[in-house]
Amino acid sequence: MQVGVNKTVGFIGLGAMGKPMAAHLLKAACNLQVWNRTTSVAEHFQAEYVAQDRLHVAANLSTMAADCETIFTCVSADKDLIEIADELLPSLSVNSIICDHSTIAPKTASTLGLKLASVGCHFIDAPVSGGIEGARRGSLVAMVGGDKTIIERISPLLNCYISKISRMGCIGTGQATKALNQIMIAGIAEAVTEALALAEKLKLLTNQLLEVLVGGAAASWFMSHRGQSMLEERFSEGFKLSLLYKDLGICEELARNLDLDLYLLGSAREDYYRLIQTGEGDFDISALIHLKQGRID
Repeated sequence: MQVGVNKTVGFIGLGAMGKPMAAHLLKAACNLQVWNRTTSVAEHFQAEYVAQDRLHVAANLSTMAADCETIFTCVSADKDLIEIADELLPSLSVNSIICDHSTIAPKTASTLGLKLASVGCHFIDAPVSGGIEGARRGSLVAMVGGDKTIIERISPLLNCYISKISRMGCIGTGQATKALNQIMIAGIAEAVTEALALAEKLKLLTNQLLEVLVGGAAASWFMSHRGQSMLEERFSEGFKLSLLYKDLGICEELARNLDLDLYLLGSAREDYYRLIQTGEGDFDISALIHLKQGRID
């Protein structure tokens, strides 16, 4: 599929998720400018696609803002996104669009929406789910907040790496939906790792065990994608637990503001804090099994 061949698209943030998403845009014949806070990351990305004359590393964010009508962002924290938006803002053309795939607070998304609107531009919050595997396959699911017309305008680009686009409402509702997603991920991970820790004590850790569990009512994405790797002590497969800890902090603030006491949320965040304190913050979230096995005090 060819999209946007006559316009330049920007992509900011070439981490584990952003890099394959940007690659899908390039493969769809987009003229692509990329930028990453660590310049060498963007340069390595360019080197991987050296034969693509449609790919350029932006000299700076002002250059990207001036050249690109649509800019996608995928960064780690609210503070990073706010700083990036502030640098882009002075050079954006009227009707430019920033579409954010980060996981941030709904309030931050709403604030950025107002800031972009004040200069005649548009903001879309479009956090994604589906893991690194989904990003690589181009099969992510996006929960999107923003103006329907603007979402439709960029949907040909989003469809390069997203299999399902669901508009949840106004700006901020995409991030609110992502918060629910992260709570569910945390809860499922708690249940799966506790069950497999018990299975280990019962000496049931066999391929047959995983086969029967993923085939029944206890089946989950986490079980099928992380069950085998965690039993083999491989924890570099997916989403970093330090990032889920950050995301759960957003969820806790939402719940606190609504006078909700969500026990599972608080318990899960405490578990990930303990893992981070022992130096496992860069492991994927399945490293939670170490806590359930009693290997961490």
